[in-house]
Amino acid sequence: MHIRDWPSHERPREKLLARGAAALSDAELLAIFLGSGLRGQDAVATARQLLDRHGPLRRLLELDPAGLARLPGLGPARACKLSAALELCNRWLAAGLERGEALTDPASAGRYFAQRLRGQAIEVFAALFMDTRHRALAFEELFRGTIDGAEVHPREVVRRALAHNAAAVIVGHNHPSGNPEPSAADRAVTAQLKQSLALVDVRLLDHFVVGDGAPVSLAARGWV
Repeated sequence: MHIRDWPSHERPREKLLARGAAALSDAELLAIFLGSGLRGQDAVATARQLLDRHGPLRRLLELDPAGLARLPGLGPARACKLSAALELCNRWLAAGLERGEALTDPASAGRYFAQRLRGQAIEVFAALFMDTRHRALAFEELFRGTIDGAEVHPREVVRRALAHNAAAVIVGHNHPSGNPEPSAADRAVTAQLKQSLALVDVRLLDHFVVGDGAPVSLAARGWV
């Protein structure tokens, strides 16, 4: 049965218009993007097949354009459109921090770190430098390591904070394993960073660990 022959409340586009995009499954959202499916399949069936064979969704969307283009049901044109759509989403997430607005929602900083660091094959440690009103000054990837660690030098974080004349800093790093639970080493380096930054009158506001799912805030755990 073609999607146009489905009951209207079950069709992905109609469901989105009536209930919002959040009401759709991963396959339904991908089906709207595809528009049509492989021969003998509707778009939802093709989307489910892509997710079953190359998913879950995060893993599928982490493929580069060339990798996406090789998948059945996508091809070069759709791969380019999907990669462009993802970059639009990334830039939208970053826009609030980059247009000089004060950071009032800590969760938005976590989403920003996730957008920048998730999917990295190695551990990357980054810092967001802010002014006295908690407006973003700069975001920098400071240290890159291996699949299970990155050596962090507090003195370098302090040096970059002074270079940006920052009053506050949020740091974050990814766990390539996908497990966002902070390690004992993560807690130790957080304490060292807080102490080192305080010596130059810069506040460490949070440390996010990025893995699968929502980033973990060490501040929310009471560890900053």
